[in-house]
Amino acid sequence: MKLVVIGALVALFIGLVGTRYFIALARREGWGQFVRDDGPTTHHTKRGTPQMGGIVIIAGSVIGYALAHLLTWDPPTASGMLVLFLMVGIGFVGFLDDWTKITHERSLGLRSREKLIGQTFVAVIFAILATRFSRGGITPASYRISFVRDTWFNLALAGPVLGVILFVLWANLMITGTSNGVNLTDGLDGQAPGACVMVFGAYLLISVWQFNQNCQSSTSSTCYNVRDPLDLAVVAACVTGACFGFLWWNASPAKIIMGDSGSLGLGGALAGLAIMTRTELLVIILGGLFVFETVSVILQVGYFKATKRRNGGVGKRLFRMTPVHHHFELLGWDQVTVTIRFWIICGLCVAAGLGVFYAEWVVGA
Repeated sequence: MKLVVIGALVALFIGLVGTRYFIALARREGWGQFVRDDGPTTHHTKRGTPQMGGIVIIAGSVIGYALAHLLTWDPPTASGMLVLFLMVGIGFVGFLDDWTKITHERSLGLRSREKLIGQTFVAVIFAILATRFSRGGITPASYRISFVRDTWFNLALAGPVLGVILFVLWANLMITGTSNGVNLTDGLDGQAPGACVMVFGAYLLISVWQFNQNCQSSTSSTCYNVRDPLDLAVVAACVTGACFGFLWWNASPAKIIMGDSGSLGLGGALAGLAIMTRTELLVIILGGLFVFETVSVILQVGYFKATKRRNGGVGKRLFRMTPVHHHFELLGWDQVTVTIRFWIICGLCVAAGLGVFYAEWVVGA
């Protein structure tokens, strides 16, 4: 458990101190935020706020993980390295998006197709590698679709080639969904990093529990077939610590914004942990806030297009603006009020997810 504590403390320190120096660098270089003109007018005060702060979160997570292993002289594992690879890779796509906004001085970065191509490229490499590196007959990822553990639904039954293709598609769906879900949630000061602290904190607890009840050391019928649960706990602890440190500077009024560098990277790490801990469908409950934000956008676009066809080119909207946190802002809620109430929603979702995870183990025992 020394690994978990050291990794979390190092990542927390980098998140706190590193963000302070990154703010100064971003101001000096002119890496300021560009605000969409059709958004809430209260957001115009954020124009020029340093962005790309997610670089510090990713750096803190990676350095925390590396130092934890170096100081304890414990070798890293395939599972931990793959989750960090996914975080860095998807975060790099977000960095390109942020950098495009800065260099072109606009609120829109990469085109949706360009961003999707980048995410897909990283996700395919991750998915293929995740089914390698077998140890004791267990690979980092499983071909079985999982909820709180692997279920009976096995993609490998489709055949050796088709099974791989189906798993790659499934992994891509998860990675794209979580990364864009966190990205959509990152619209108010502190909202996304605060939510990520709770969700990644939940994965820290899940991974530690799986380590204590792992089939490699336990003969219980309710043990977990997860390859490297302790190292996944280290990754989750590092990300949690880095988000905590960053939140100090991102809380309202934000001194820095994480940008797509952070939100996409965090979403990628979330998908990676869900796949590696065999809790792929449970992430829908744990990350319920991200799902809520994403569904609001899907409903808004779908309803607008449907009514546009029926009303001779004039579409209607379900919400005043999406993602849905902007809807409540336009209703007159203060940004801080929206953030805190959405944190409460996230906390309830995390509690429900952990409850389902533990209840399954109790029933099985």
